[in-house]
Amino acid sequence: MPHVAEIAPDIYRICVFYPELNLQFNHFLVKDEEPLLFHTGLRRMFPEVREGVAKVLDPAHLRWISWSHFESDECGSLNEWLTIAPHAQPACGMVGALVNVNDFSSREARILAPQDVLTTGKYRFRYYNTPQLPHGWDAGVMFEEIERVRKSLTTIQASPLANYVPYTHNTGRILEGLASLKPKTLATMHGSSFCGDCREALLDLATVMKEVLDKPSYNFAEVQQAVGP
Repeated sequence: MPHVAEIAPDIYRICVFYPELNLQFNHFLVKDEEPLLFHTGLRRMFPEVREGVAKVLDPAHLRWISWSHFESDECGSLNEWLTIAPHAQPACGMVGALVNVNDFSSREARILAPQDVLTTGKYRFRYYNTPQLPHGWDAGVMFEEIERVRKSLTTIQASPLANYVPYTHNTGRILEGLASLKPKTLATMHGSSFCGDCREALLDLATVMKEVLDKPSYNFAEVQQAVGP
């Protein structure tokens, strides 16, 4: 059963928790003149997320569907949403659209260039490229400029799937750039939404990521020895 919470005026977090994975999946719904769903969820999660959306508005009225990067938990049920929302259109960065989305999706995406603004009515979402952060060549975030809500980065968390967040020479600079926007709320995919000193939180995250991830963690020879020929 989805848990729905309003994290800013008319911006809702729809959380689906999978106990077998000990992991929560968050989807964000903007109730506005042109409603926006950020993160569709997995295909198998579609009924639960649809139930959460229906608690706020008629899912058929969705106008925009977006996500951080092309991955099944981010946009796996995109076509199911496009089927029930006849006026909905995907919105993503150029890399995501050209490499994946416009082949996968039943409806062509609106391509967002860096700094493009998607207006839903009273809200303005500015798009920022964040390649490989948290992961994916096509990764990006939406920054809501009125309530100053930033969606989304996959939060650092315990996982049985190691090495899913690469650390590159751009990681620190991207996080510092996002911190300079001074968001009031951080809306993350796999963690709690945070309201408070988000600038400091992002700078702290940059420090932690460098300390934890900016060092060798994969030994090819050891892995091959463990798994055998």
